[in-house]
Amino acid sequence: MITRNGLLLVFWYLFDKGFLAPLHSPTQSRMGREHHLRGMAGLGLRRHGASGVQRVKRGWVWNQFFVLEEYMGSEPQYVGKLHTDRDRDDSEVKYTLSGEGAGTIFTIDQTTGDIHALMGLDREEKSYYTLRAQAMDMHTGRPLEPESEFIIKVQDINDNEPKFLEGPYTASVPEMSPGGTFVMQVTATDADDPSYGNSARIVYSILHGQPYFSVDSKTGVIRTALPNMDREMKELYQVLIQAKDMGGQLGGLAGTTTINITLSDVNDNPPRFSKSILHLRVPESSSVGSAVGKFRAHDLDTGKNAEVEYSILPGDEGNMFDITSNGHSQEGIIVLRKHLDYENKKSYTFKVEASNAHLDPRFLHLGPFKDTATVKVNVLDVNEPPVFTKTSYTIDVYEDTPVGTIIGSVTAQDLDASSSAVRYSIEWKRPVDSCFDIDTVEGTISTNEMLDRESNRQHNISVVATKVNNPLLSNKVTVTVNVLDVNEFPPELAVPFDTFVCENAEVGQVIQTISATDKDLPAVGQRFFFKSPREIRNRNFTVRDFGNNTAGIVTKRVGFQRRVQEYYVIPVVVEDNGYPAQSSTGTLTVRVCACVTDGSLLSCMAEAVFLPMGLSTWAVMAILLCMVILLPIFALYVGLRRQKKRETLMSSKEDIRDNVIHYDDEGGGEEDTHAFDMGTLRNTKAIKEKIIRRGTGSEVTAQTEINESTPTTEGSADIIRDYIHQRLQENRLGFSAPPYDSLVTYAYEGDGSVGESLSSIESWMADGGEDFKYLSEWGTPFKTVAGILDKD
Repeated sequence: MITRNGLLLVFWYLFDKGFLAPLHSPTQSRMGREHHLRGMAGLGLRRHGASGVQRVKRGWVWNQFFVLEEYMGSEPQYVGKLHTDRDRDDSEVKYTLSGEGAGTIFTIDQTTGDIHALMGLDREEKSYYTLRAQAMDMHTGRPLEPESEFIIKVQDINDNEPKFLEGPYTASVPEMSPGGTFVMQVTATDADDPSYGNSARIVYSILHGQPYFSVDSKTGVIRTALPNMDREMKELYQVLIQAKDMGGQLGGLAGTTTINITLSDVNDNPPRFSKSILHLRVPESSSVGSAVGKFRAHDLDTGKNAEVEYSILPGDEGNMFDITSNGHSQEGIIVLRKHLDYENKKSYTFKVEASNAHLDPRFLHLGPFKDTATVKVNVLDVNEPPVFTKTSYTIDVYEDTPVGTIIGSVTAQDLDASSSAVRYSIEWKRPVDSCFDIDTVEGTISTNEMLDRESNRQHNISVVATKVNNPLLSNKVTVTVNVLDVNEFPPELAVPFDTFVCENAEVGQVIQTISATDKDLPAVGQRFFFKSPREIRNRNFTVRDFGNNTAGIVTKRVGFQRRVQEYYVIPVVVEDNGYPAQSSTGTLTVRVCACVTDGSLLSCMAEAVFLPMGLSTWAVMAILLCMVILLPIFALYVGLRRQKKRETLMSSKEDIRDNVIHYDDEGGGEEDTHAFDMGTLRNTKAIKEKIIRRGTGSEVTAQTEINESTPTTEGSADIIRDYIHQRLQENRLGFSAPPYDSLVTYAYEGDGSVGESLSSIESWMADGGEDFKYLSEWGTPFKTVAGILDKD
């Protein structure tokens, strides 16, 4: 700087002495003298007695001075000289200076007009000063020249280095970028005058950061110099950039700045497990859903490129566990899915996979972005309390159960390998818990007091199971004891049922539906069963249970007749499903009535038919009165018919046996009962009978007796022959004897025969409890039949 200022001083000295370009000199050319004279004449002054006023142009030519900035000399810096042609160097002219910095920064010699700068100036603070100069008469103070304005310009020197106003800088560029990728642009500024010389012409260069980055010398654009820089190898780079003025020439000033360039991450690395086999130790007492272990697959990338998703590969034994991903720590957490049991299985092995969640298609060629590892879980044995076979128990007991009766039991086991014995006890919480007791070894629960359902319908007790080898380990279970009501009342028929059956009723016809009631509670849920008494065999009707708490009275035969039997009494057994089961026997009265073909009632006894039909008392009395009137008429008609019939029979000359022929040799059905006693055919034991001969009216006593002590066997041919002969004799005695075909039909069957009755009509009357074992004595083929009949 001192050398530079010294050169400038020499330059201005030469300029001031006239070697270069003087401001003005009286010894200059003729043109200069003319200017000087004109300047003096313009002031209107007279020298040496000259008279007259003539305006003369001022004597100085330049209106601008230069002063070097940053002057460091010991003497004031010479700026320039003011001079007028009127000045004869006789000290008659006085020079004055006014304006910016006059008297403080700049000063003028009043006699010589020399201007000096009293201090160093900085162009960057103020580049020029505007001043005014005046030449006056030394004695009178009158201006010799008009006041003239001029400028003192501060001459620039290269005293400011380029500066990076925004530095230091930070920038980022993706890793693995190709060479020449734009990073950023930097700009330096120079306070020197860009229009004067090369002081402000800047050139950029890189001082530190090669060979990774480069900078454009003119624009300051920074680019990558090497391709595929790997962030995992080096992430941060410091680059030093220089800006130098003077076009980078020697002697120019320079400024530097630092740029911190970071390589941003891309997903170019897959996750990797640090070990191929991961070991976990899990206590068997771990609860379901708890975390039993964690691990991490390391990914060299960062941010979302390092996010890892974990999964359990199917197969092996991974169904016992689940895995979740922690997005913050990028760890895989193993979660227990099912209960562990050391006694059943002591270890598990499965595989886990770690994969990137966000893939970059540009780097898929680098390989699969995932990794697998094997997880081995060892189950640790834990001393556990006993375990009950059920989570809760329910026991039903009747209120009349005797004290000390076992009503139920609980069971607990020690599942540990030591398999300790278990002891049971009841935890008494309330006084009512004393109603029960438990066997400490077997776990059976018994009653300790009589239970009363009316006072307490339900008891909840806690049973404690404790290990013998470790009494501190115990477990509880709740036992609910429901006190059931005792069945005290038997069911009964809902109403006293009275019904009727038609004379033309068919087999299997339901003639009445019955139901039952029970005084026991609850009314809802009761079940009734209907049946016929086992000890009574009813040939006419049976009871059919419908299974819905109702039953039907069903006919078992046809041919009901009022004149044979007007009503039947049917016993019905009703049983409930209570404890103990109760039953009762009710009776139904069934009257036989005449009906039409479709089952509509024609006639029946009033109290059995009419009243249930809803007839009033007056209607019943009217019906009875009509019947009283009609009965004598009907009786008179029947008597006349019988008398006419008797006369017809007495007048007939045909033998009574001719009447048999009218039956087509098959018997006359019910009409035969008027001719002879059919009971004779049902009993082979003959009795004494009085036979009335037709036409004589005399009684003939025929004695047909068979000795009761004489058994009728297969070999008694004489007895059978005598029996038939007796019947033939009876046939010749009169019409009261049975027809011949009847004798043929009933001669070898019935109660008196060896095979007894061969008819199947009354086979249902066989006693269900009869012993058929005697059939086995008939031979091997009958043993099977005997077995089937015994089962039935």
